[in-house]
Amino acid sequence: MKLSIGIVGLPNVGKSTLFNALLGKQVADASNYPFCTIDPNVGVVEVPDEKLPVLAEIVKTNKIVPAIVEFVDIAGLVKGASQGEGLGNKFLTNIRDCDAICHVVRAFSDTNIIKEGSVDPQGDFEVICAELIIKDLETVDKYLDANKNNSKENKSKKFALAQKLKSELEKGSLTVNLNLNDDEKELVKEFFLLTAKPYFIVANVDEDTYQNIKDWKINLKNFETVVPVCAKVEFDLTELSPIEKRDYLRELGVQQSGLERVIQKAYDTLGLQSYYTAGIKEARAWTIYKGSTAPKAAAAIHTDFEKGFIMAEVVSYEDFVQYKGLLGAKEVGKLRHEGREYIMRPDDVVEFRINA
Repeated sequence: MKLSIGIVGLPNVGKSTLFNALLGKQVADASNYPFCTIDPNVGVVEVPDEKLPVLAEIVKTNKIVPAIVEFVDIAGLVKGASQGEGLGNKFLTNIRDCDAICHVVRAFSDTNIIKEGSVDPQGDFEVICAELIIKDLETVDKYLDANKNNSKENKSKKFALAQKLKSELEKGSLTVNLNLNDDEKELVKEFFLLTAKPYFIVANVDEDTYQNIKDWKINLKNFETVVPVCAKVEFDLTELSPIEKRDYLRELGVQQSGLERVIQKAYDTLGLQSYYTAGIKEARAWTIYKGSTAPKAAAAIHTDFEKGFIMAEVVSYEDFVQYKGLLGAKEVGKLRHEGREYIMRPDDVVEFRINA
């Protein structure tokens, strides 16, 4: 499955620098003025995964295929974007095409960097959310106005939901946080709301902050969604070898790179996990939703596999490594034969049996 993350924020909070760091190369213009990104830059990033080389060594394959994430660097929004300020309407449309939103807020101090809008991280976040809410209100109002005199439609569940959404949006609520029943969750998809997008926050911090990251705090009400990243440090890391990178992160007291932590937060936010296939042809990571059954996981490889699913031969990653592959795991009774109801576990190594 393709995972697309839209990077949004006010101008000059470090979005393009972060984007370039995530990709490991200079793609987006990171100039010191608003709207230096006009069209969204799109980059595909391999998900860092230390397990894949281990699996590849065991099955004696030279081909490794990691999971991928698509990052979209969307130009800086400003207050009034929903009414077309800056280049707002175009950028808001770009957000609609993404699976999740990565809000970047400025948590560093540099008087040489021009700052638009608010002066604190919470303010940055609220300005962007307000623009998304206003745009969604426009969408909902358009539907309500078009159907208010339609006797059949205005008595429908969709119309009732639209009235509920309007009320909540006017309160400043993000619809992603609303408690909707199963019918409403399906109907709300028909509105393509920006505020229904899952999100997390990247706080772009100073270099010095990384030295004391355990004691770091920030003025954000949604603190549990926050990933602290120093975009400048991350970009510097792109010029280092893997060993130098690891040593530098250790000096900073950070266990994972910003890319790893951002991707992990994206997976957690969207409720995703990985499983593996490993054979002579390739060692590969596949991305699925948590709670997926074995047939659904097989569909990630090919849609026909779900229909033709017979069973899954499953070994945990730990057992696969310890017993040197599927055959070794089978010999000690660690290979499981799972049916259509099996719920995939993180890091399962699987071989599917399919009725061709």
